[in-house]
This record gives sequence, C-alpha cells and structure tokens, in this order.
Amino acid sequence: MLIQDHITPAKAQNLSQLFLERVARCPDKVAYKYFDVPRNQWCDLSWQTMSDRVAAWQNSLRQENLAQGDRVAIMLKNSPEWIICEQAALGLGLVVVPLYINDRMENTCHIINDAEVKVIFIDGLLHSKTLQPAKENTPSLQKIVSLQNIQEVQHPLLQSLDDWLIQETASPAVLELGGHSLASIVYTSGTTGKPKGVMLSHGNILWNAYSCSLCYPFKTTDTYLSFLPLSHMFERTAGYYLPMLTGGTVAFSRSIDQLGEDLLEHTPSIFVTVPRIFERVYNKINTQLKTKSPLARTLFKLTVDTGWQKFLISQKKAPWTPKQMLWPLLYLLVARKVMKKLGGNMRLAISGGAPLSFDVGRVFTGLGLTISQGYGMTEASPVVCTNRVDDNEIASVGEPIPDVEVRLGKDDELQVRSPGIMLGYWRNEVATKEVIDADGWLHTADKAKIVDGHIYITGRLKEIIVLSNGEKIPPSDIEIAITTDPLFEQALLIGEARPFLSVLVTLNRQQYDLLCQQQGLPTDSEPNHGKIAEIILRLIKDSLAEFPGFAKIYRVHAEHEAWTVENGLITPTLKLKRNVILDKYTQVIDDFYKGH
Repeated sequence: MLIQDHITPAKAQNLSQLFLERVARCPDKVAYKYFDVPRNQWCDLSWQTMSDRVAAWQNSLRQENLAQGDRVAIMLKNSPEWIICEQAALGLGLVVVPLYINDRMENTCHIINDAEVKVIFIDGLLHSKTLQPAKENTPSLQKIVSLQNIQEVQHPLLQSLDDWLIQETASPAVLELGGHSLASIVYTSGTTGKPKGVMLSHGNILWNAYSCSLCYPFKTTDTYLSFLPLSHMFERTAGYYLPMLTGGTVAFSRSIDQLGEDLLEHTPSIFVTVPRIFERVYNKINTQLKTKSPLARTLFKLTVDTGWQKFLISQKKAPWTPKQMLWPLLYLLVARKVMKKLGGNMRLAISGGAPLSFDVGRVFTGLGLTISQGYGMTEASPVVCTNRVDDNEIASVGEPIPDVEVRLGKDDELQVRSPGIMLGYWRNEVATKEVIDADGWLHTADKAKIVDGHIYITGRLKEIIVLSNGEKIPPSDIEIAITTDPLFEQALLIGEARPFLSVLVTLNRQQYDLLCQQQGLPTDSEPNHGKIAEIILRLIKDSLAEFPGFAKIYRVHAEHEAWTVENGLITPTLKLKRNVILDKYTQVIDDFYKGH
C-alpha cells in the first residue's frame, strides 16, 4: 500500500471526479467504518461498495425530474449515507445544502425556502416531525426521503429510502462540470439572526482540501474519527474531502457520549476536533488530580513540564537539558495513560472552529500530543491558516496554507484572498459586497496580528460570539430579543470560547414586583435563587423561541441596578461597555461555567 497517494485538483477537476478517482485507485480499500445498530456491530465499506451505492442513489434521483443546479438538502447525522447522498447529487450536477440535524423547524424551513430545495434527505422520525408542516411552509419541496421506515408518520411528501431506491446495477455518472460550478450552499449565522447562504464552488472546496493536504504528511494508512457535524465546512473539508483526497479511512463516531469508547475502538491517527473536547478531558484530569496524592500531582506536573520542554526543543526554541532523560519514564508512568484514552495512536489533532486555550494546549502538548490549531470561515471554504508540525506556535492559528494571501486592514482586520473565497452569498449581492471588496479580499471582521508569519486572532470588529464547539452567534440580536420582554431592561450575552450561552440582565423593578405578585412570591425575593430565578430563565428562553436551536441560554444572573453612564457601564450613546461589564461580573461568570 502506498504511504502517500494524493489526488491533485488538476486530476480531479471537481468533487464528483475526486470520488471516482479515489474509487479507481483503491476500490477494495476500506473507505468508511460505521456502527450498524440492528446488527450491533461495526461494519466496513470499501470504495467500490460506496461507488455502487452512489450509483443506486443516482438512479433514484434521476426519477425526481431535477435539473442541473437544483438544490438537494442533507439533514443526516455523520454516516456513509451522508457521503453517498452528496456524491450522488454532485455527480448529477445538483447543488448540496447541508442542514443541522438539531435545528429548529422555523430555521430549517427558512433555509429550504431560501435555497428552494426540492429534495431533502432525513434520518427518521424526529426529523419527519420537524418537517411535518413543510408542505405548506416550503412550496419548493417535492420529496422527503427518510433513511428509516417510519410508517406511523403520514406526510404527502415522505417516502422511506427502501421504497425510494431503485435497485438497478449501474456505474456513477461522470460529471463534466468545471471547478467554477456551484457545488454547495452552506448557511452560516449572520448579524440579522437569519442565516446567509455561502455559495462554494467545486474548485473552492477541492483547492482548500488539497492545500490543507500539503501542510502535513497525510498517509493512506491514516484513520480519521468523524464526530463534528458534516453540515459544518470544517468537518466536511478536514474530515471528509481531505481523507478522500489523501486515501485515508474514516470511522464515524456513534455520538459525543460514546466518543471515548469510539476512540478506543478505532485508535485514530488523525482527529479533527474543536477545543471543547480537549476542555472536557482537561477538566476531568484536573478533577481527578484533586483526589490524588501530592506525589501523584507532582509527578503529573513534572511530566507536563518535561514534555512541554521536549516540544520547545523540537521547535528549536529551547536548549536540551538533563531533565529530558526523565521523559521516557514519565511517558510510561503518566503521559501514555492519557494518550491511551485518546486511542493511543493519535499523531495529529487538528483543532479549529474556536480558540484553543493556551493552558489546555500546553497540557496536551506536554503529554505528547501534536495539536495543530488553525483558523478559517465558511466564506473561505473554510481553512485559511494552520500551524505546521515543525513550526507550531500553540497560541497562534498558524501560517496561511499554500496559495492564501493575508493582510491587516483598517483596525487590524484580518483580510484574506485565495482560490477558496466563496462565489458570494446566495441571492444577496449587497451582503456579498460588504465582505468581499473589488480586489477580491475577504473581510473577516476578525482583528489579528501577524508575527513572524504566524497569525494571532486578537478580537472581533463585529460582536460575534464563538462557542467552544465552533457555533457563531451574533449577540445583539439575542440581546434585543430578550429586552423585548418588559421585565428586562438590559442584557449582555456571554459565551465566547465557552461551552454554552449565558446572560447578564438588569430588571425593570415595577415589572419584577408584578411578576412576583402573580407568582405568589414576596417582592423582595432574590432574583437569582429559587422559583423566581427559574421563571426568569424560562421567560428568556421563551423570548428566543424563533432563534436557531443552538441559541439557547442555560444560565442567567439578574440585577435590579441598571447599567448607566454614571456607574461607567454604558457609553453616553447608551452602548454597553462589554469588557467593563464582564470584568465587574467575573466571579458570577466563572460560577456559570464551573465544572464544564
């Protein structure tokens, strides 16, 4: 077996031909591993089997009277069917619209309507209920195909996959479209609360995956564990197109809850992840250390310190010292046990979607894990930069990948130009011109600094919160929605690099007293405790009912004292001084996320 076998964009030309080229090069090699629930076992699929199934799906798609360029939506969990569905659609010149499997019905219907989706593929019962009113709300939709046979649901557009598939022998279609043709519309959160459709071409995505492949020696023997949603371009590129391009095998994790077991089962060599996973393990390690003896805690610290020094030596940033002679023993006693929990075979963890804490990165690097943090955005297909193994600045998001130009604009805004820049926002020329200038530079709205070629993200020009799972949320829309309830005078959303959203609010005293009376509670009830606190949180959640599913508030702290110009918490133009307010409530915020 070849150790390296990369398919170039010149050879593939488009994403469909990338798949067919991989099938032709290694038809019998295992392409995907998945857990078969009815059989209660892990199963393998070869590239040739995948090709046969793609052809079968294409036979059925042809019966839907779709024209080249029509949109097909995928609302499936990570699975071989996700890949089969997309490759079947792409091979017929159709445009794929990925959807999150846990989004609200209103948001899903908005995307279906905006993209004028004609066929949507769903997992089963849960999604069929989500789309129950879709016939009236989504006039373009003509077919809903469910992987599961859900006879208990009566819907005029619904058909099970078994009934829909035409079982005929055939080969996949050969797509002759060039790289500039539209491949996918990927909806991303915007500042208005409504997602915008990012138009990405075959060439955008293919180039980005190939450029990423040049940043590390990816091998045909690599196994990837896929658990981030394929509806997100980070996983789609790094965990799907990149392995296809380089010839690796992808194992689909069963769920986040079973991720630890799946790591042990598949012992992946490449792990595409978000900081939240490392944060969870880091918190678990610290919790366990508190119950250990002083000797055990000292030994762990010595291991991390020695491993970190070993890393710095490899980067030519520190001299060798005799302490390095302890590393083989420390690795056996401490580091190997942690690495075993990650499968024991991981040679690269690709972290993106949100900032990785330096402290967390230092601990795992010190334990012997190579972490490459990067940066990107859907509008750039998505990867812009990443750290290289031999030049790895943990606190940075690395250097630009090949063929990417970067510069700092006004207010140190990071601007990007590359073959991956989107074609534009779907049917939104005004928004497109706001982010891509006449010279082709994408304005990211992220503030940055560049030191020795490495990019450091320092803030945001637009107030966009990025959760630790990579979800991007515009706070102003949510804050406005909360304060439409007369109980709330002011609101400040919290969640940057955190696992979930929380909020600080100030209350209208008259409305608060009225609420207490209605609930049979004394008006001097403490708003952050007891029944009244539960009611306040419920009212906030109700005010966000129309927002996407990930915009959920899990913690709230309420105050009667308003934020004013006089107490220094707002500007004379009544804008919140966010950093000042965050500093004032540091302890409250820390308590929100304690243990998470």
